Amino acid sequence: MATRTSSVPRKLIASYGASTKPTSGGFETFSWYFFRVSGVALIFLVIIHLLLMHVANDVSQTTYCFVAQRYANPLWRAYDLLLLTLALPHGLNGLRLVSDDYIRSRGLRLTVVSVLFLTVTFFWLMGSMTIITFQPAASAGCHIHP
Repeated sequence: MATRTSSVPRKLIASYGASTKPTSGGFETFSWYFFRVSGVALIFLVIIHLLLMHVANDVSQTTYCFVAQRYANPLWRAYDLLLLTLALPHGLNGLRLVSDDYIRSRGLRLTVVSVLFLTVTFFWLMGSMTIITFQPAASAGCHIHP
């Protein structure tokens, strides 16, 4: 005789949470796809970043001149910009889902998500501006080889 280990029906367990694709379309469907695609892309981007910045190079050697030399190549700027552009909205989307789960008041949830959105937008603008406009200072004494 088989016994059930849970009083929750299997159908309910299989359909619970963010693992099921939204069927309503619109923003939630986009968010669902973005979360998965950006997550897979971030795995590779972050592993490459960690290997290059923390394994192949000594962390104590990551100086202003090291960054200036690296940013002399526009591909590194594009890489860092892509990492920033995927990581911040990915994290924001995760925090938005957490707030949907735990904040019951619609007004408070809207306030929290709005503050999170403004914070992520601010950090994305500051990071993007830094990556795009970075110019090595002549007084730093760095020898840049493009």
